[in-house]
Amino acid sequence: MDHKLVSSWYHLHSTVPLSYVQPPESRPGTVTVASGKAVPVVDLGGHDRAETLKQIFKASEEYGFFQVINHGVSNELIEDTLNIFKEFHAMPAEEKLSESSRDPNGSCMLYTSREINNKDCIQFWKDTLRHPCTPSEEFMEFWPLKPARYREVVEKYTKELRELGSQILEMLCEGLGLDPRYCCAGLSENPLLLSNHYPPCPEPSLTLGLSKHRDPTLVTILLQDTDVNALQVFKDGEWISIEPIPYAFVVNIGLLLQIISNGRLVGVEHRVVTNSSISRTTVAYFIRPKKEEIVEPAKALVRTGAHPIYRSIAFEEFLRIFKTRDPAIEPKLVL
Repeated sequence: MDHKLVSSWYHLHSTVPLSYVQPPESRPGTVTVASGKAVPVVDLGGHDRAETLKQIFKASEEYGFFQVINHGVSNELIEDTLNIFKEFHAMPAEEKLSESSRDPNGSCMLYTSREINNKDCIQFWKDTLRHPCTPSEEFMEFWPLKPARYREVVEKYTKELRELGSQILEMLCEGLGLDPRYCCAGLSENPLLLSNHYPPCPEPSLTLGLSKHRDPTLVTILLQDTDVNALQVFKDGEWISIEPIPYAFVVNIGLLLQIISNGRLVGVEHRVVTNSSISRTTVAYFIRPKKEEIVEPAKALVRTGAHPIYRSIAFEEFLRIFKTRDPAIEPKLVL
């Protein structure tokens, strides 16, 4: 497996292997990257909650993405978290694989390109570490022990992100006219942590770190490197780069909240481009339901005569559909 990790061999190649070359229509540069446009930035440290809620909801409706500052997570913890994942991805391949394979059921895993690999699929220029970070901490025994302090730092970080995620979800639900706690409990008790590592790429114009996609989440909260501008969101036929802001988080709406909101909020497509000179490491916090939880349009939104767009679906079934990478996923979710 170690020879398959992009971080193990990227420096040995002067060209992108054929399996990583995107089809011409998917390559960076085939669609205009907007200049001078940016997703909204919301200050969570203000004293006017109503105004903050209004900004978050407007950004979610118009862009499906926004950045948050003054969010309550300390700069020190943000630095520690990003550094611990950079240290992990810098370890020798055999150590990384050993540290991420403690659970025979695969709850914690390290893989390259995509979670479910198929030799016929086009690969992505990244390595990914993923593991659950549920409130019960039942999976912590399977987390890496190396680098030193991994469990200590990541436990503290995920607790802080849990609080931040609840705050954001409460405002989104309130903006929809739902009980602010609608998405709490089972709908958000199965969070997942993903750390993507994107090594330098010899031919960035041919490949992608992540192709155009939407997230299988209620909401995703992303911590990204400030040294590299790589995340792009698709809006009005153009790609908008999400400029990294020190100590800020990028927040985006996922497909599950699109279902719950009955289409009022939309999981927007986004992608990650590569670069030739510097590695990029990110940490994504996926807010997701328990597998058996039913996801459906909120009854309060369809009670007044509005027709429900989406069918009720167990999260486990939703994931099975999502993992097929079928570009026509949405027709399988609608009534």
